[in-house]
Amino acid sequence: MTQEEIASTLTELFGATEVQAIAPGSWQVETSAFRLLVLLSEDNPWLRVLLPIVPLQEAQPFLEQFLEANFDDTQEVRYAVYDGVIWGVFQHNSSTLAIADFSKAIAQLVSLHQAGLDDVFNRLVENRIKQIILAAKQQGQSLPATMQSLERFYAEGLLGGLEQTPEAREQVLNAWRRRLESLWNEI
Repeated sequence: MTQEEIASTLTELFGATEVQAIAPGSWQVETSAFRLLVLLSEDNPWLRVLLPIVPLQEAQPFLEQFLEANFDDTQEVRYAVYDGVIWGVFQHNSSTLAIADFSKAIAQLVSLHQAGLDDVFNRLVENRIKQIILAAKQQGQSLPATMQSLERFYAEGLLGGLEQTPEAREQVLNAWRRRLESLWNEI
């Protein structure tokens, strides 16, 4: 990809008012939702696209899930840590990069940004639910008995808040029930 192709693709994706050339071989896309950076290396063989996702302090409890996502889910883009921020990063040799792949990578980065912590939080919850199922099965509990334990934990305030309304507690317990039922036979 040439610098002209990069600039025109960015303009096509985001509009001329959002795209700024900040230096030779460097662009910034500034929208109301995010700031995307596109950088060519000094001698132009490598293109890097960067998008801040979330401050590292907020992401700290989910670092393992971010790394698992790099392995399983992120495809051509990756999560990375730099300067106290979790970033979405795409790197590619600029001479072999096709415009369609560049556009796809940007769409993937924007998707990571929009998901924020949601995807990694859901991955963490999924792992915890699997641990609960495994522990229950090791103790010889059935699905109904496991659900009764969770209901008791909620009633005693060990899970959820005691200040929850009965409707809110029932919603949470129904979500637990659905997830336990869907994963019970997998474990």
